[in-house]
Amino acid sequence: MALSVNELERYKRQMMMEGWGQQTQEKIKNSTVFIAGAGGLGSPVSIYLAAAGIGHIIICDFDSPDYSNLNRQILHNPSRIGINKALSAKITLNTVNSDIKITAHVDRITAENVDQLVANSDIILDCMDNFPTRYILNDAAIRKGIPLVYGSIWGIDGRMSFIKVPETPCLRCLFQEAPPSEVFPVLGTTPGVIGTLQALEALKYLAGVGTNLKGKLLVWEGANVEFRKYKIYKDPNCPSCGGK
Repeated sequence: MALSVNELERYKRQMMMEGWGQQTQEKIKNSTVFIAGAGGLGSPVSIYLAAAGIGHIIICDFDSPDYSNLNRQILHNPSRIGINKALSAKITLNTVNSDIKITAHVDRITAENVDQLVANSDIILDCMDNFPTRYILNDAAIRKGIPLVYGSIWGIDGRMSFIKVPETPCLRCLFQEAPPSEVFPVLGTTPGVIGTLQALEALKYLAGVGTNLKGKLLVWEGANVEFRKYKIYKDPNCPSCGGK
């Protein structure tokens, strides 16, 4: 699909970047992304991808917002309490960019429905807060041969990685076992930092510009304002990718 006159004006500042241009922006318009989670990470991820002109955003969340979410989940506001998060996200994203398509799924992601939910997406954004679902997304990304951008937060710290098997280890290579599920502290700016970086990784991949964070784990230490990168390795006994 070609860009409209309004879209040419809207995206002209990013089309000024070297290696971008109108042709790349049209690639962005013709891309589909799957965002798992419309919470703290899913908020900045979806807002910035919508603003950048991703043509089709599929966002999935079975939960609804409450007041304890509002310090970080900027897709939502007090008037949306009790409304499903994916549906609330669609309302917000339609106001951010009315030229793109938003599909909201209100389902819990399971091994049985994940392939149908992800559908023909070009990339998966993992914005979840639990590892059982992350592993389901990881396996779907492997089956479909598409990347998964992992992000997680705790307090004022966060982690992020770009995963694309067989070029990189998979998520289960990185985290062999799921940590205990618990309610954890978080400052709202932390998912802002990590979620924005996840959106950047997705845009770079879809546009074919820059270098993605392959085979490395990025760790953000908010207290010291430091980023650290750690090399990650394939597990030859990984039950998900088999160390391919």
